[in-house]
Amino acid sequence: MSKILAINPGSTSTKISLFDENKEIFTENIVHKYEDLKAFKNIIEQEEFRFNAIKKALEERGFSFSDLDAVAARGGILRPVRAGVYAINDLMLSDLKNAVAGEHASNVSAFIAKRISEAYNIPAYVIDPVSVDEMEDVARISGFSEIERKSLSHALNIRRVIFSIAEKYGFSYEEKNFIVAHLGGGISVAAVKKGRMVDVESANCEGPFSPERAGGLPILDLVDLCFSGKYTKEELKRKLIQEGGMYSYLGTKDVKEVEERIKKGDERAKLILNAMIYQISKTIGEMATVLKGEVDYIILTGGIAKSDYVSERIKERVGFIAQVERIPGEEEMLALAEAVIRVIKGMEKVREYGGDYVD
Repeated sequence: MSKILAINPGSTSTKISLFDENKEIFTENIVHKYEDLKAFKNIIEQEEFRFNAIKKALEERGFSFSDLDAVAARGGILRPVRAGVYAINDLMLSDLKNAVAGEHASNVSAFIAKRISEAYNIPAYVIDPVSVDEMEDVARISGFSEIERKSLSHALNIRRVIFSIAEKYGFSYEEKNFIVAHLGGGISVAAVKKGRMVDVESANCEGPFSPERAGGLPILDLVDLCFSGKYTKEELKRKLIQEGGMYSYLGTKDVKEVEERIKKGDERAKLILNAMIYQISKTIGEMATVLKGEVDYIILTGGIAKSDYVSERIKERVGFIAQVERIPGEEEMLALAEAVIRVIKGMEKVREYGGDYVD
């Protein structure tokens, strides 16, 4: 059996999970005091602070770094990469330190994992970062030469649920075509062709609106709003990404709460939730054309997939395209551990950041 430590830093916490292969031993969300974090100039400087917090949390549970067989770190924002398991090399650490693709709390995870790896002579990996980009060239064309479509998605969970369905039905990850709709506070809908994520629509900038994100909007009306003087640039970004979508109409980001309102006869709530379902379904239909109709499975995942109301209504609209599977929730920590297990069992090769496969 292999003990795997999964590390997922957030802005004010560090989530860790210890697994014995894919069996969870424990999970802990280590909350950090704001006063402690603000002493550091940037995320990377927090490495030792978070390392010591993880060490303490393990020891309090009766474990130490010496018990580990591998470390799996949440990706951080890297340059565009293919999906997969990556060895942590100097180029990766340099890119994360210099925030070449953006600053994020998860950027420090590779440094912590590398430190444990070197001290205890065990492998450490970064897995399916947010910057996974496998889009075909034709998918990058936006329609305006100064703007390129980019891949931004819940790649870690999207890959995990495909592996789950492949295991369930007894075929390989690269054997079938999938459309995966990750339904959470943000929504990603991906077309996955024989193991490659060839197109993605994310509510960060396009696609269906989500509980808090506006998704794609009528472009000329948006331009008018940008120049109306009503909002500053940062205020409008916040409105679109954090206070858009369902929240902008109903004042809540909680789908359960909206369903309760519907049960009490709130027609406005029903209209807005059904509109989100409509847009999700429409985007799934678009992804079916990306795959030229050759879709083997549609997978609904993420926290909102727990909703029977939402899931069944999406299925009513898209079930004619392909078999609809439902894997609710977002088990990122388990996804990290499962990726390492695939490497250990020889089911997946390790990639070299900035290079080719490591044999």
